[in-house]
Amino acid sequence: MIYRNTYVEINLKNIKENVKTIIKNYPDYKYYIGVVKADCYGHFSNKVIKSIIDGGCNYLAVSSLEEALLIRKEFKDIPILCLGIISIKYLNVCIKNNITITIPSLDYYNSLKKIIGLKVHIKVDTGMKRLGIDNKQELEELYRKIKDNKNIFLEGIYTHIYQAKNKKITNKQFEKFINLTENIDLKNIPIVHITASEATVLYPKLPFVNGCRLGIIMYGFSSTTLPLNSTFKLISEVILIKKLNPGDTISYDGIYKSKTEEKIGIVPIGYGDGIIRANKGRQVYIKDKEYEIVGNICMDMLFIKIDDNVKIGDKVEVIKDIKHIKKIAKHLKTIEYEVICNIGKRVPRIYK
Repeated sequence: MIYRNTYVEINLKNIKENVKTIIKNYPDYKYYIGVVKADCYGHFSNKVIKSIIDGGCNYLAVSSLEEALLIRKEFKDIPILCLGIISIKYLNVCIKNNITITIPSLDYYNSLKKIIGLKVHIKVDTGMKRLGIDNKQELEELYRKIKDNKNIFLEGIYTHIYQAKNKKITNKQFEKFINLTENIDLKNIPIVHITASEATVLYPKLPFVNGCRLGIIMYGFSSTTLPLNSTFKLISEVILIKKLNPGDTISYDGIYKSKTEEKIGIVPIGYGDGIIRANKGRQVYIKDKEYEIVGNICMDMLFIKIDDNVKIGDKVEVIKDIKHIKKIAKHLKTIEYEVICNIGKRVPRIYK
């Protein structure tokens, strides 16, 4: 039950169709890995994951073991890769629940003891300097050790492109991956995946690669002209209207002062829900018309400057669609991922 009429509307059909569109336009991969970490980029729910699978993804990836186990409760068979580092003491949980892990270094592998039945992907660092191996000798030693270990199955090897729009840097990453793995027979490794959302659509598939990772592109975000649809909308309502006289201020610290007689709509959503204070000054939509957020955003409420067309109970599209999310990200000096991932769990998700 929703009592404050504030919720995120998730379009499951559009998620499914987006995945289908991506695969149709980039059909040469064998493995389409749906990256569903951070509650599916703020979309939440196994209903979203089902739409991703129904759209054609045949593998999933998450950040943590906690995320993997929540998914495994409902989806018993689909393979799941954990992209983050899992503590050695929990690897038995991975084996029991058929969770594939990432090997980020030779030291990590050397700390494994009598592990039987573990599936792994090797992470190669080609320049991001986060996780993975960037030393050729170390990588080759790790490969030999895993290959000779009958108790561990090397299912995959991968890297991450960190600046896909920069062709020079990205091509250097491709070249580094090729150099680091030149003495490794990649044909003997079932899954080789390098590109995530942006790099998948911007660069041709490398001949030795058979997998790609799909993240935010599944929710309609791409720098290409792919016909993708919006999947995420944040809706609230006007619960009260205040009349301001010239010189009146609103909210904490009184940073907004009215110059004339004005009307202010009070909306029951705030930084406690993920609409951080930096959203002040950007636009929301009421009946497809833009209205500005003014004054300091509170934990549970924000203020919009309205006109006589706005009434109590009118719906407010705090986040409207892909185009709006991009504008919000620009206003906040951040990326689209952060805009939608910031919307917290106390905001219910409605699926259609």
